[in-house]
Amino acid sequence: MKPESVNPETIVALARGWIGTPYRHQASLKGVGCDCLGLLRGVWREALGPEPEAAPPYSASWAESAAPGSDPLAEAARRHLAPVDGPPRAGDVLLFRFRAHLPARHCAIAAGAEAGAGAGTMIHAHDGAAVTEVALTGWWLRHLAHVFRFPGAA
Repeated sequence: MKPESVNPETIVALARGWIGTPYRHQASLKGVGCDCLGLLRGVWREALGPEPEAAPPYSASWAESAAPGSDPLAEAARRHLAPVDGPPRAGDVLLFRFRAHLPARHCAIAAGAEAGAGAGTMIHAHDGAAVTEVALTGWWLRHLAHVFRFPGAA
């Protein structure tokens, strides 16, 4: 069963509620710990209910050992989110690839209204820090591999 819809402003507000949550690999508990995928999973649960599938265990270097030509994070996103052609908007899910020959391995939620122009922000969790909102700078935009939208988000 797929959820009907969710408001992009709600997604951003929920993601901001995770700010300060410490980074913990494979975790997804607000205020306790999460990684980038755990943040996305937690926002999904708060906005839409139960997760549509369980995330399999993964190592910190899972992308480097993915099968050639595969893009597991993007493939999972395609199963549950709507692909976006064009610049990201607030509430969109952003997937980043740090090396051209590797799959996307990091995700965030766009928070600023002008995210595609480089003047916006994103909310993400990264190793060694807490969930934070940062500028979606040129560096991030150069590594942006995929943009998705939550189900029914206008």
